[in-house]
Amino acid sequence: MTQPTVIGRARPAPDLLRTALMLAAHGIPALPLRAGKVPFGNCPTCTGNACGGRPNMKTPGPCQCPGVCHAWAAATTDPTVLASALWATAWHQAVAVAYHPGGAGLTVVDLDTPAAVAWARGSLPATRILVTTRGQHWIYRGVMQSANAVRPGVDIKSHMAYARWLGPGSGLLTDLPAAVRALVDREETTPARDGVVSSVPARGKWSVSVATGCRHTERYVRTGLERGLTMVRSHTESGASSQAFGVARFLAGQHAQCPGPCGLDVLAEDIVAAAVSVGVPEPYARRAVTNGLNTRHGAAV
Repeated sequence: MTQPTVIGRARPAPDLLRTALMLAAHGIPALPLRAGKVPFGNCPTCTGNACGGRPNMKTPGPCQCPGVCHAWAAATTDPTVLASALWATAWHQAVAVAYHPGGAGLTVVDLDTPAAVAWARGSLPATRILVTTRGQHWIYRGVMQSANAVRPGVDIKSHMAYARWLGPGSGLLTDLPAAVRALVDREETTPARDGVVSSVPARGKWSVSVATGCRHTERYVRTGLERGLTMVRSHTESGASSQAFGVARFLAGQHAQCPGPCGLDVLAEDIVAAAVSVGVPEPYARRAVTNGLNTRHGAAV
């Protein structure tokens, strides 16, 4: 990470591809991001993980798809793949370049608010820092488990995650400290041995009666919620807490323009219950969902 390159929305696709090739040359797996600064969706063969997933995912699979599928798992240092015809359409539609920190031997502490930056300055050892649109990325040498919402405004991006490339940052890159690893301790799914770790009390179902100020139909909200709950429940080994955060953030974004109330507290209980059902301790599940609802950026899960 020695050549500064700042990515902007207006840059043409060739500049983004050149940046990706530069990253690959330095051993940093890269991939394109589409509008919303999120990965491209899977091809029909890989939709719903029907292909079994890529060999480098949490549960190794046989997928050898040459397209931009499986989000972070598609990131590569192979210049022939990055510049291939199958990736050309993605680069044409791309708005930014991302990289897989774990694949580069790095961990990014993503600080999204001034308060989070202030916390890091008082709690974490100095390292390479990159200024972002909302805060800072603190980059450390070393790989660990990724997790969202480990504390207000703080995400950890390393293994099985991607970070947007905005440049190399400044400062001396230092080793990943125990203080960062401790942030993720027990944050992700812990498979329950004798039932779930905790139970969520019976809750009311979302309906227009609790969302008198929502501009969406009941069917629209329920369909989106059920899709999100399915995604949370699918993370039976790890990642359910992060997925719950993402689902909550997405749903909050859908209601950002509603006059309210929208009954988001009722939706939140459903998401918490789904996370708890696959082994996430309830306090962690509730914190992740609360932080997701409060983020309200509307990014896709």
